[in-house]
Amino acid sequence: MQKRYIPLAVFFALLLVFLAHFGARLTYSVPVVTFAEETASERKEVYLTFDDGPSTKVTGKILDVLKEKNAKATFFIVSDRVAGRKEVLRRIAAEGHTLGVHSKSHVYSEIYASDQAFIRDIDSCSNVISDVTGVVPRVYRFPGGGLSNRKHYQQIAEKKGYRVVGWNAVCGDEEIPNASAELLLKTALKTSQGKKQIVLLCHDSASHKATAEALPRIIDAFRKEGYVFCAF
Repeated sequence: MQKRYIPLAVFFALLLVFLAHFGARLTYSVPVVTFAEETASERKEVYLTFDDGPSTKVTGKILDVLKEKNAKATFFIVSDRVAGRKEVLRRIAAEGHTLGVHSKSHVYSEIYASDQAFIRDIDSCSNVISDVTGVVPRVYRFPGGGLSNRKHYQQIAEKKGYRVVGWNAVCGDEEIPNASAELLLKTALKTSQGKKQIVLLCHDSASHKATAEALPRIIDAFRKEGYVFCAF
């Protein structure tokens, strides 16, 4: 039996009719710009990072603000401060924020005493985070910025599978004694000026009430400038 084929010209003519009729509806359902199509030069990002917690009141207030503002953040934990605050740590994880290792004790002389001491400090903090929340942390921030031997210790942390996270802007809650919320806002904006990818250093330990107070205005100010909030 002889097979019949549709001529190529007829096939393309039918295809054009189909696209003319249904094309508008097909393209309408697809976003014009997807996240994958955005480049680093186009997308303005801010990573809110909080060191030295958890604390009961300050971390809780910061989480309240982040929830209200629908913003994500990264919390670098000091595990010796988790006792009595396990629910705060669980809340951080449950609300979709990133948990990172900062240290066990935040005592520089202990952390950087030797390579072995440095590894023990990381493992101790990581184990507490994973035991309490079920989350295995994969990001790390140096206590004190890593001091003078940062490159050496960074290699050790990276070999253990951690991404080492620094910062390129500060709110000033450690650098400026007794800073008001207004000053923290101004400092965050000043040190972030001209950057499209911002990693903002903040703190959520018990003495940083002004940080929690400043946070809503910090978020609003960055949003007004078109920044998207990200976590590591």
